Amino acid sequence: MKPLLFLLFLFSNSYYPVLSQSNLLETVKKNPTEAKNLCNKFRELNSKGISASSDKAIEYVSNKKKLTPVNAEIFSIYVIGLHCPDII
Repeated sequence: MKPLLFLLFLFSNSYYPVLSQSNLLETVKKNPTEAKNLCNKFRELNSKGISASSDKAIEYVSNKKKLTPVNAEIFSIYVIGLHCPDII
């Protein structure tokens, strides 16, 4: 019985990051104005020769949205894909 409970506990925790990322990506769909503002920031960085996938851009998104760097990068990619494909 204990091994079964352990496995259930293990698998239940593994789904949490997936669900939180899904909610994070839903915020992009529900807040297109916020996403477009982020696109403008990426364009500003691009004009300075800084890529939207650079550490500086990811740090900006991470601080602004209070995300881990990994989630900030995922969020950035999703925003770019939906709202500003011209960003590099």
